[in-house]
Amino acid sequence: MKLTLNETRIVGCLMEKAVVTPDQCPLTLNALVAACNQKSSRDPVLSLDRGTVQRTARELEEKCLVATEENFRTGVMKYRQRLCNTTFSDFHFAEDEYAVVCLLMLRGPQTPGELRTRCGRLHAFADNESVASTLLRLTDPGREGGPVVARLARVPGRRDHQYAHLFAGEIESVPMEPVVGRSAARPSRLAELEARVDALELELAALKGQLST
Repeated sequence: MKLTLNETRIVGCLMEKAVVTPDQCPLTLNALVAACNQKSSRDPVLSLDRGTVQRTARELEEKCLVATEENFRTGVMKYRQRLCNTTFSDFHFAEDEYAVVCLLMLRGPQTPGELRTRCGRLHAFADNESVASTLLRLTDPGREGGPVVARLARVPGRRDHQYAHLFAGEIESVPMEPVVGRSAARPSRLAELEARVDALELELAALKGQLST
């Protein structure tokens, strides 16, 4: 699967709105255009016209990734996603996996911390470790259907790896690098303190020996 940016944005919006505003789903064309062009929770920010969204949605329908429903009395067409979690979908995600995939489609590559901060309306993660656990399942080569997320090379100066979805093309997942930070510095600091205590104890023992003679 190699979705274009516009295709990715449409599917991601349909996934998001199905959870955030289920009463408004499936979405009308106007609602879908507005969702695609939101200035918040989107990266990059797009400015798609109705014709572009309608044409792209039709192409996604041909790929069986979007379903349409038409009200024959009003002629209004509505849209819903078929990428995942439907009867005929190739992908079935748990709630936490769905949230991560959706957010990566809407906002591009992100770290576990960024995903946890931004996922609140889709799924509440307890901490960064729970996000990392979800990402581990989504990047697992042994996952049924294959991985759908890749770990990107860590950017110098950044604490964590970013992750990206694979629906826009194949990306090779890199091995996890050890995080260098406060937690990594603690063992050496502890060893230094222990060495200083040992030295003080030796000096104290020597002083006691001098006083006793």
